[in-house]
Amino acid sequence: MGRGTWSWIVPDGLWEIAEPLIPPSRVRPQGGGTQDTPDETLFAAIIYVLVSGCAWRALPPCFGISKSTAHRRFLIWSRAGVWGRLHEEMLHRLDDAGLLDLSRAVLDSAHVRAKKGANSQVRVPWTEASPVPRCTFCRTRTDCPSSSDSRPPTSTTASR
Repeated sequence: MGRGTWSWIVPDGLWEIAEPLIPPSRVRPQGGGTQDTPDETLFAAIIYVLVSGCAWRALPPCFGISKSTAHRRFLIWSRAGVWGRLHEEMLHRLDDAGLLDLSRAVLDSAHVRAKKGANSQVRVPWTEASPVPRCTFCRTRTDCPSSSDSRPPTSTTASR
């Protein structure tokens, strides 16, 4: 694909690496429907959206596919693990070529298990149940137990 139609968005050799990782399209048992869009075109459209950061609805018409088709195929390929396997394959190729330098690696602590983490059974004070019942009528009803008129005076209400 590097020298083909989509060479302006897909780098040289990327399609050749990704093509065997993409699952085959399902055939509709009832037949009919529209002709299946080539995976190469869909791959280029998805790469365009991921690289440019544009919304799916802003997919340029030059790809010749609808935004829903591109997004649906992106979801199918994501569930099939295509992007993770493509990432791993690229890392292996870079490592084989001696282009991968892990001497300065950063480990994100969000991915490391906290063995001595906080007890999940402890309630945070602001999430505990309030002793005062709440209702929407409190300001207008004097017989409501949580009404401002029936509450005992506090330092803020006594000064009124």
